[in-house]
Amino acid sequence: MVILGETMQTFPVVDADPGIKRQVLADHADLMVVCFAFQAEGAEGKLHSHPHVQSTYVKTGRFRFSVDGTFFEVAAGDSFVIPSNAEHGCICLEPGELIDCFTPRRDDFL
Repeated sequence: MVILGETMQTFPVVDADPGIKRQVLADHADLMVVCFAFQAEGAEGKLHSHPHVQSTYVKTGRFRFSVDGTFFEVAAGDSFVIPSNAEHGCICLEPGELIDCFTPRRDDFL
């Protein structure tokens, strides 16, 4: 939900990839906060890249990430930054939620 003055905006929950739901939580031209809910072990955030700098906070669950060919595992409470244009993706090891921040905003998510 976004609160701007007296205006409230709620963004829809959408299917991102099989077994993954996405919802924009907050939006500004310079920054976007997005929740990715991985509903099952094995759900895959496919390898991709984008010009946005991304920070990821693991709210719940456990994941194996690949960032430019480097693999690592993260769990609830962990966070990291993905540089602009780095190829990255993940496999869900235990269902949970990732909270991603993008700068600038991901217009393709609106």
